[in-house]
Amino acid sequence: MSSATVTTTEMEVVQAFLGHLERMDVEAALALMSDDAVYQNVPLPPDRGKAAVARTLGGMTRFGSGFRVVHHNIAANGPVVLTERTDVLSVGSVDAAFWVCGTFEVHDGRITLWRDRFDWVDFSLAWVRGGAKALLGAARARRAARG
Repeated sequence: MSSATVTTTEMEVVQAFLGHLERMDVEAALALMSDDAVYQNVPLPPDRGKAAVARTLGGMTRFGSGFRVVHHNIAANGPVVLTERTDVLSVGSVDAAFWVCGTFEVHDGRITLWRDRFDWVDFSLAWVRGGAKALLGAARARRAARG
């Protein structure tokens, strides 16, 4: 009788982390972070420590109604995991989709660094595009309801 050892790679930790965020399960996501983790949306100041990250993520889940990740590329070199993705943030019926490049460092199965970079103009325009789509969809629904 043999016992199998389960190994989790740094890339799998990052994918699981983002999956927890997609399910809006902040507690499970935080369980994959070290107590002294650093989270930063460049160029904003970083959150230092799990408690600070929890406050930021808690605020996102209070105001947001959804989060989705479209993975384009992911690569790892030792403890460093790079992601190229489209993040979709939802608030009510508005979805804002924007490109993100993330850098994660994973040590001993825990994320110690999470740094996202994105274009702030693209981020802002994503909300404009998402709002316009939501308004157009609402107008079409009203028109269809009237016959």
